[in-house]
Amino acid sequence: MSFVLDARLAADSHPVGDLALSQLRLFDDARFPWLLLVPRIAGARELIDLDRDDRCTLLDEITAVGRAWETLLQPDKLNIAALGNLVPQLHVHLIARYAHDCAWPRPVWGQGTPIAYEAAARDALLARLRGALQAQLD
Repeated sequence: MSFVLDARLAADSHPVGDLALSQLRLFDDARFPWLLLVPRIAGARELIDLDRDDRCTLLDEITAVGRAWETLLQPDKLNIAALGNLVPQLHVHLIARYAHDCAWPRPVWGQGTPIAYEAAARDALLARLRGALQAQLD
């Protein structure tokens, strides 16, 4: 069995790039700066489905992406979670939160209606993120 990105994740997000283990994606809701790390491991549903080396690699990727996101956006809080209640494929959320965002201090899930990124704003954010992430990986 080979890795296939869940259709819902593909529809709700934009590709940023591939890391050693994971596909990095930007969730398409401009209200919340929100990234997804999706390990390219066929059939993985839980962190415990990964072998020790892959778990360590995923943690390193979460750290690098999280530091890049913090450097770039300077959020009040960085939420990191692997829930998968609606999409069982293993994926990790990294959400930059601000005391002034429309969901604060509640979780972002189910809060209002998502607002898709305008293409120019999305592309500019992706370029800045790629630069910040490259600085973390160097």
